[in-house]
Amino acid sequence: MSITHLVLFQFKADTSPKVISETCTRMLDLKDNCIHPTSQKPYILAASGGQDNSPEGIQNGITHAFVVQFATAEDRDYYVKQDPAHQAFIKSLDGIVEKAQVVDFTDRVY
Repeated sequence: MSITHLVLFQFKADTSPKVISETCTRMLDLKDNCIHPTSQKPYILAASGGQDNSPEGIQNGITHAFVVQFATAEDRDYYVKQDPAHQAFIKSLDGIVEKAQVVDFTDRVY
């Protein structure tokens, strides 16, 4: 069963719009830049994301959201714990992200 990986960011108040845009682009580029160690091919099934535009007003500071799909928990675990491209991306967030939240789920597994 596939795994959906939700990533939510609150950027620091002094982060420029240009840096935010570049960071979001790099986050979505992980779909093509993360290479599976065995197949040597990209393994993220899909990635989407953007700036919050909800009228509800209950974002609690979250400004950007991303949805990343993996075929298996093993692929997700490699991405989270070992993938060099993802690890470099995480390091690049230092100093610009105030808060990050991540939630993973398998559809209809309660």
